[in-house]
This record gives sequence, C-alpha cells and structure tokens, in this order.
Amino acid sequence: MPRPTASSAWQGLQAHRQKIAGVPLLELFAADPDRTQRFTLEAAGLRFDYSKQPINGETLQLLQTLASDAGLPAQIQALLAGEKVNYSEGRPAWHSALRAGDQAPAEVEAELQRIEAFSEALRNGEWLGYSGKPITDVINLGVGGSDLGPRLVCHALSGLKHTGPRVHFVANADGPELALTLQNLDPATTLFVVVSKSFGTAETRANAAAGLAWLQAATTVENAASRHFITVSAKPQAAREFGLPDENGFAIWDWVGGRYSLWSAVGISVALSLGMKVFRELLAGASAMDKHFSSAPLGENMPVVLGLLGIWQRNFFGIGQQVILPYSHYLEHLPAYLQQLEMESNGKRVDRDGKIVDYATGTSIWGRAGTNAQHAFLQWLQQGTAKLPVDFVLPISVPLQTLEQQRFQVASCLAQSAALMRGNSCDDMPKAEAVQRQLPGNRPSSNLVMPRLDARHLGALLALYEHKVFVQSVIWNINAFDQWGVEFGKRMASGLQDEFTSGQMTKHDPSTQALAEFFLAQTQASVDQDAADN
Repeated sequence: MPRPTASSAWQGLQAHRQKIAGVPLLELFAADPDRTQRFTLEAAGLRFDYSKQPINGETLQLLQTLASDAGLPAQIQALLAGEKVNYSEGRPAWHSALRAGDQAPAEVEAELQRIEAFSEALRNGEWLGYSGKPITDVINLGVGGSDLGPRLVCHALSGLKHTGPRVHFVANADGPELALTLQNLDPATTLFVVVSKSFGTAETRANAAAGLAWLQAATTVENAASRHFITVSAKPQAAREFGLPDENGFAIWDWVGGRYSLWSAVGISVALSLGMKVFRELLAGASAMDKHFSSAPLGENMPVVLGLLGIWQRNFFGIGQQVILPYSHYLEHLPAYLQQLEMESNGKRVDRDGKIVDYATGTSIWGRAGTNAQHAFLQWLQQGTAKLPVDFVLPISVPLQTLEQQRFQVASCLAQSAALMRGNSCDDMPKAEAVQRQLPGNRPSSNLVMPRLDARHLGALLALYEHKVFVQSVIWNINAFDQWGVEFGKRMASGLQDEFTSGQMTKHDPSTQALAEFFLAQTQASVDQDAADN
C-alpha cells in the first residue's frame, strides 16, 4: 500500500497548512458567520463542536481526500464485518460484534445471557459464599484492558441507583493495592473476578494467587474457591487451571483485543454492580456509534472527523500530545482509559507492509478531570509555550448534582475552551503588568457534549474514541490491534523474575546488571538482618 506521504492530498495539506497556520481562530469565525454550525456534528446522542480547530472547508476536504486515498471507507466496512484487519496476527478485531444486539453472533448473545443469569443470581442473593452469606463485595483482578474499561464504567455510572455489591479494582501486583483493598473485607462475602484474556498475565495471576491464599486462610470448607472466584478468559481451561468448575469461567474470543474487550464478559463487573439492564444500555450506545461510523459520509462522520483532526495536528503541525479534559468527577478515569487505547494501539513505527515509517504516528494522551485541571495545568495550556489541542468532554446532566453545581461546571468548561481560543486584551493596564497577564489565545480545542451521563451516552463516547484510533491507524498504514512492545517487556520481566528467584544472574547490559545485583544484595541483607533480629 502506498505511503500516506505519497498522496497528493498529503502534499496539499502541507501547502495548505502554511496558509492557514497564520490565521487566528477568531478571524476564521469572523469570516464565516455559520462556522459553528458548519463544524458541529451530532451522532448517537453526542454533540461534537470542532469549530475552534485551525481548519476551514478546504482543510476538511483535503483531509477527506487523504482518507479516501488510504482506502478508509473500505477499511471501515472490513472492520465492522469481522474481516482480518489485525494483519500481523491474522485475525479480526471484531469488538463491534459484541454490541450488535440482534445482529450479534449467536455465541455472543449466549454469553451475554450467561452473564445476566450469574449477575442477577448474585445481586438477588441466590449465589452465596461458602458460609451461606450473600456476596457484598466484588474484586476485579486484571490489568490494562482487563481493568481500565470496567473501572471507568463502574465509576462513571456510580451515581446511578446502586443495588448490587460494592466493586473494587486491583491491577498493580506490587502488593499494597490488593492488601489495602482486602483489609476491610470479609472473605465469606467477597467474590474475585480474575480477568485475563491469555490467562498468562503475570500481574493478574499473582494477585489471584494472593486472593486465593487470603480466602483459604479464612476457611477449611472444601472447594470454597468455587463460590468466590470466577474467571474471564479466551482460554476455556482457565477456570479448571485455577481449580474451578467450568461454569465459573466466562469467555472472551480471540478476535477481541484486550483494550477493546469491555463489551465482552470483561465488563461483568458492570453487570454485577449496576445490573444487566445498564450493561446492555452501554452496549446499545456503542452500537449506535458503530452504525453511524458505518453509514455516515466521511465529512459528516464523527469518528472520522475526530481522527482526521488528530492527523492534522500530529502530522502537519507537529504536535505529539492530546489533552483530554472531562468536566465531571465521574469521568476522572477517562484520560487513563484513552491513554491505553490510543498509545498502545497506534504507538507503532512499522507499517502494515513491514517498512519503518518516515512520518509521525501515535499521540501522547494525558489529562485530568475538570475543574481540578484548572488548578493544576490549565495555566500551562493557557500561557505556556506549547500549543496543545484539548478535547473538552462535557456531560451536562449528571447524578447527585444540584442545578447550581451544574451551572458552575458547565460554565467552567465552556469558559476554559473559549479562553484558549480568545486569549485576553490587557491594553488598559500598565505595560509591565499587562505583559504578565496576557494570554495569547489562538489555542485549539474541541467540545464533546453529552446531554446526560448515562450508560447509553457513555457507550457511544467510548466507541467514538475506539473508531477514531482505527481511522488514524488506516491513514498511517499501521496495525492498531497488536502490541509487540508490551509482549517483549513481559518476557524480559519474566526472565529477570526467574533469575531473582534462583539468584543466578545471566549477562545483561551494564546498567540492568548493576541494578539487578544491587537488588539481590539488598534483599539478602534484609534476610540476614531479619535472621539476626530473631
């Protein structure tokens, strides 16, 4: 496939950038009274205003041509049809099938019904622990895609009427996160959900082993684990490997990538906490965005436009960062979720033809919930030397919020977006003071507005960003669905851990060798000190 830089549209965008870069955003608005309407889209209940981006009609047309040249329309259909778009691993990335409703594969609906039966039995007090008590707490053990998605959704929807068990999330295997979670829980009323697609993830297996030891220390009841552990994995034997009956195992499929797996049984914590009706609403919202992505023309397609704006900033303005600012406490985990989604998917330097790229790919994603961000790094965005694009994500109506609080939150979000663009004028101040107070403005942002924070709109929002990532991968001619860097790091860590256990080090680079030997010396010193103290 030809490199994107060879496209006439790419070269046209380079020339166009020279013309538009010097035009202030306020001048673009002044020149086009209909600019806001022209650059606002609505889909699946979301409103996307990107009029404060450095674009005009010519920009959008060139970006659409770039997408067409890359074969994006055909790639969208291939993705949604379950074709093998994960080229390096020879399989589909068919997460959209998990939320396709009546059009979902039979195996998907069958597994959803199993999730529903189990979650309702537990929520209704029919699934009991080893002592005959109902389950009051659920601990999701997973990392990466097995943690970030369900963690985000459970927190984002925690303001809904809560009738299920408390749900906790443990990802880090360093010990304290699990220990602090367990210290106020009762083994007799706690369920562990062990989530690992491969069932080989070291962090998850270590935490599961520690959780099992904690349970076994509390009871001598035979097979107690079968009432307190379930597994979610693409390996059918996962439950058996853990000493559990097959019915305690829930399935993911090989064609579902880890960071796209929320919509599968990986999301069972959502069903346990909030009920299956809420989980199905989440799926329905994502499905609505899938349908829009499939059918809308490129220039009216929200995920496509969002992705192309990222290409515009990354490749033609040279900006390698994207700030995510959700204006809601409920969405405080959204930046971390999108960080993995985008950076693990598109953090690649080799294209689908096996060639090292000669253009920028991937974007660094970071952010924090507003209004906290205003007292942390908005100063840097407003007056610093970097000019970074910002996505403001604004749910207008959220649970447990008064009208006064709602007005404050919405006003804060809109004001920050406007201030980035407008800057300020200090002409009426003494010169020295004015220079210090001046905000240059002309800084780009987009506004993603949700009328209310509920499962359906949240599902649409997450699917929007999933598809944005895919759009960019197609333009860059890279595979968004593998992660060989992650796998290599896991193998290296496993090898070092084995060496630490045996105390026999092989030869590493000088820095790693010295650090590893220092660690072994420190642990031996601790052992010797403990022996002396006893």
